[in-house]
Amino acid sequence: MRDALLLAFIAISLLATLRFPFVGILVWAWFVLMNPHQMAYGVYGLQLNVIIAAVTVSSVVIHGEFRRFKLDHITALIVLFAFWLTVSQAFSLNPTNSAIYYDRFMKLLVFVVLAAQMTTDRLRFHALVWMLVLGVGFFALKGAAFTLVTLGQFRVQGPMNTILEDNNHIGIIMATVLPLILFLRAQSAAKIVRTGLLVLFAATIIAILGTQSRGAFVALLAFASFFWLRSSRKLSILAALAVLLVPAIAFMPAQWKERMETITEATADASFMGRVDAWIINTELAVAHPLTGAGLRNPYQPEIAASIDPARAQSAKAAHSIYFEILGGAGFVGLSLYLALLAATFFTALSLHRRTRDLSPPSWTNSFGYFAQMALVVFGVGGATVSLEMWDGYLIIVALIAAAARLTKSAAPARALDQGAAKFRWRVAARGRSVEARPKSA
Repeated sequence: MRDALLLAFIAISLLATLRFPFVGILVWAWFVLMNPHQMAYGVYGLQLNVIIAAVTVSSVVIHGEFRRFKLDHITALIVLFAFWLTVSQAFSLNPTNSAIYYDRFMKLLVFVVLAAQMTTDRLRFHALVWMLVLGVGFFALKGAAFTLVTLGQFRVQGPMNTILEDNNHIGIIMATVLPLILFLRAQSAAKIVRTGLLVLFAATIIAILGTQSRGAFVALLAFASFFWLRSSRKLSILAALAVLLVPAIAFMPAQWKERMETITEATADASFMGRVDAWIINTELAVAHPLTGAGLRNPYQPEIAASIDPARAQSAKAAHSIYFEILGGAGFVGLSLYLALLAATFFTALSLHRRTRDLSPPSWTNSFGYFAQMALVVFGVGGATVSLEMWDGYLIIVALIAAAARLTKSAAPARALDQGAAKFRWRVAARGRSVEARPKSA
């Protein structure tokens, strides 16, 4: 039954995409964020995302959306990064293995460029933010309910055979989305929506704790710290975070607290030291191949790891770090472009917040710039502990920041014209009052 409903929904969505290309972007985002086909066993393994992508791109071409595309610095960095991944794949130490991940990453980058370029108004922008928040929020609500029912005795995990299956992954993904929940709440006028988003925010925190992931807990602390430091109402924020975090942590069982305490004893933890070995292997491969690296995910291969560091070859596994994954897979050039992309989006979000904070009435881009910075910081901190360099969600945030910057620029001339007109009307009115006040000559 789930299979039939899923296929029917996708069929209807694709028909709508042929008429409205941005519908395809939303369906694509929903599909990559939630992986619904992995939960509908009859269509398990079908390349439905490829069909959605093909129809979306076709609709973009048919409707001439490409003519509106404008190259900005974030889009340019995405294109440069994609180009360098292609170069890295050409010099891959194991082309067959790395081709799987290269293909996946390239499809994702194409989607991100389309999303950034096609988010051309506020309605589309908010629709994409809602898709991201609800896509992750669904699993957060399930995770919170699971944690409460089981009294936190078991780990929260996502659907099998997806990027969300790993408790560390889903925990950091939920932490990254926390600021965007607050953004939508700040923009919502309806009380019921604001209340619902507040419930989702609290549920997401419970679900993050329920993952029992130390990396996710650190990401949650990064969110709380950044939120408190950047807020002008520090006492209020501190009180609100205490009301949410303290009871939630107190609710968790003793085994959870014992696990979190091991964060300060990382060097004595076999799992952490295994990650250190993987980081060293990725670094050594990057030093041996500084321009192109070994090829995406090739440092996982025992024979490649053994060729560079036989002593640590037995520890060859996921680097559990977005930075070392890119370093080992695409070399120092690839890592430089990747870091440049993250830095460019962060400073663009910072600029959005600063440039629009004095506007009256306040601009929604001001609020988004503020919360988008938080999301990137949380992902940057949490990403140091997981292999999420190919997670779709943070790249959707990158696309949203690029779109918001472009929308702000396009709105600037209109605001200037409105302000000029207002000044002109004020001067005319002031001159009229001056004439009326002038005494008439006898």
